[in-house]
Amino acid sequence: MADPVKPFLELLIAAPRGFCAGVDRAIRIVELAIEKYGAPVYVRHEIVHNKYVVDSLKAKGAIFVEELDQVPDDVPVVFSAHGVPKAVPAKAEERGLEYLDATCPLVSKVHRQAERLVAAGRHILFIGHAGHPEVIGTFGQVPAGSMTLVETPADAEAVQVSDPANLAFLTQTTLSVDDTAATLAVLQRRFPDILAPGPNDICYATTNRQGAVKAIASSVDLVLIIGGRNSSNSLRLVEVAERQGTTAHLIQRAEDVDWDWFAGVGTVGVSAGASAPELLVRELVDKLSERFEVSEREVETVPENVTFKLPRGLEAA
Repeated sequence: MADPVKPFLELLIAAPRGFCAGVDRAIRIVELAIEKYGAPVYVRHEIVHNKYVVDSLKAKGAIFVEELDQVPDDVPVVFSAHGVPKAVPAKAEERGLEYLDATCPLVSKVHRQAERLVAAGRHILFIGHAGHPEVIGTFGQVPAGSMTLVETPADAEAVQVSDPANLAFLTQTTLSVDDTAATLAVLQRRFPDILAPGPNDICYATTNRQGAVKAIASSVDLVLIIGGRNSSNSLRLVEVAERQGTTAHLIQRAEDVDWDWFAGVGTVGVSAGASAPELLVRELVDKLSERFEVSEREVETVPENVTFKLPRGLEAA
């Protein structure tokens, strides 16, 4: 008996999507460290927030730990792309550990801005998510009490400062562009003298991926975002799609797809967070092709060609 005809499904695949330059660099640092030093190489915190990437690196010889205390003596350690408080490399040096810093250069830039602003006598209002490793790392660059966390426009309305004339703001790099603008608008209304080091610190990749999802979300019936459940930038992509009035789901792998989502759906938008590899997008397309006659079209909103240099000593590893 012949197979029934598969229903048609149009896929709009957002571009840019997936790996950014900072993630690419961080993964490469771990791989090159294993090549140079041999396994195991320890990594403090998940190098990037993606289970597939972490599991792949574990298979190559990386061991992931949450604290430096869990790293034995005489083995190299890599610090994750999210950045670490200053106390962490200081403690590594104290123990004589060889370490490689895979902090994204755009996060490092925020760290340097924080140091400069505090040295200039300003108090920083930091827009970000409590408990995120990037936020913990940035707060750890300056003395305690130098920065105050502001998560929402409501926080911005409520925050109290002792010297409104000596304020600055910084932001986590993976925030929602729209949410951050709303929070910042409140701070600028309440504190007209607040110093802006630049337009904001949301990175090019976060901004571009949100713009690409926004461009397709209103044209589709459903949006699927591939990314880790603890990935800030992936969660923001889901929110961007939902704000366009479109149902959206975050999936880690193609196997997470629920076929009930596709009732009455003819067009699906697909993107991936900055820590999700392209092969997971292809895996999803293959999975959908089992059930549907798939037609796919890439929708590119902006070209991306950013790359970051590797740390000295690893380039020729």
